[in-house]
Amino acid sequence: MTTTLDGTLMRSDLQHPLITKVYRGKVRDVYTLSDGRIILVASDRISAFDVVLPRGIAHKGQVLSQLSWHMLGLTRAVAPNWALAQPDPNVVIGHACATVKVEMVVRGYLAGHAWRTYSEGKRVLCGAALPDGLKESDRLPSPIITPSTKADEGHDEDITPDEILARGLCSPEEWDTMCRYAHALFAEGSRMAEARGLLLVDTKYEFGRAADGRILLIDEVHTPDSSRYFYAEGYAERQAKGERQKQLSKEFVREWLIANGFMGKEGQQVPTMDDAFVQSVTDRYVELYERITGQTFAPAPTGDVNARIQKALVAYLG
Repeated sequence: MTTTLDGTLMRSDLQHPLITKVYRGKVRDVYTLSDGRIILVASDRISAFDVVLPRGIAHKGQVLSQLSWHMLGLTRAVAPNWALAQPDPNVVIGHACATVKVEMVVRGYLAGHAWRTYSEGKRVLCGAALPDGLKESDRLPSPIITPSTKADEGHDEDITPDEILARGLCSPEEWDTMCRYAHALFAEGSRMAEARGLLLVDTKYEFGRAADGRILLIDEVHTPDSSRYFYAEGYAERQAKGERQKQLSKEFVREWLIANGFMGKEGQQVPTMDDAFVQSVTDRYVELYERITGQTFAPAPTGDVNARIQKALVAYLG
């Protein structure tokens, strides 16, 4: 069953003889093929505080999919990745991998969860040491990796490298490889962002084991769902004055929910997202796409998104 609401794709329902399994995450629908590939469909669902919000965001899936495909292509020389083709604006097809149950969160600035931890007086986050005397949004002396467990259900949790190895989530060699790739990807992502007038604040990378045993970068890369960006213009001045930084990320959705009394806690009601707010979310996603790629966003037809994807899938797979 597919659901289209206000021109959005809330759930895909693709049919093909090669499809053997379907998994639906908070935002993506993942189809496993019998030939060792997967189809990753970016829906227009949006989640915050591990809750999928009731209304979709028009073109959000297209933005995430096209931006990720763009970034996967540009960073392929930095770290090998899973992606093979993009037959539709909402779809990426690539190698099926066994997910390493660790999210590699790289931080170049003291923001978000890292700042909240720091402001409580803690100076070690996931085994990474933080110096004294920092303010919110300050640039760190050098980027740090603060890994978290990748939970199938519920909340991800902070974890240290020693705990990762002790629990057997990956081998020491795999950990070293993921660290090397994560730092290299963050350096390249930062360079590309700065060229477009943005600062890559923090981001998460996910890795998987390919059939041949190689560690590959999987999922999305440098999108507003996985990354936080500051505007470079005026950054130093705002820091000097103690002002909040202007950012381009999904954080503003979380802030809106908090302001409306929702943080995903038991008993809390998801606030109603009116048309104006939903449109503002679309506008922010499109802005990031255009800022980070330097390309004008071309909206794909939204009449029957599932049918459009199905047609593209048949044309590509045969």
